[in-house]
Amino acid sequence: MGTAKTEEFTIKDNRIARYAKALAHPARVAILQILVQRQSCICGDLVDELPLSQSTISQHLKELKSAGLITGEIEGVKTCYCINEKEWELASQVMETLFKSVKLGKKCC
Repeated sequence: MGTAKTEEFTIKDNRIARYAKALAHPARVAILQILVQRQSCICGDLVDELPLSQSTISQHLKELKSAGLITGEIEGVKTCYCINEKEWELASQVMETLFKSVKLGKKCC
C-alpha cells in the first residue's frame, strides 16, 4: 500500500483534510451539534441521544478529538467532552477561506 505523502502538502492543506475527515460521518456531525447545543456533554448522554452503541460513539469521539475539534476531561469514571473553542475557530477560518476562494458563476466545464 502506498504512503499518503501528507508531508508533501502545506500545513493548511493537511489541517483542512483533518477537519474534513472528522466531519465526514453524519454521526460525528450530530455529536458536534449536540456538544454545541449543550456546551458540554458526558459520553453516556450521547448514547441516549444517538442510535449508536457506546463503543461506536467512543470511536467517533476519538476521531473528533484527534482532529482537535473537541476536548475530553476525565471526571471520575466518565469523560466529559466539549468543543475546543480555539481549534473550532481555526477550523471555521480555514474552511471559510477554502470555500470563499472559489469564484462562482464562471463557466468551468
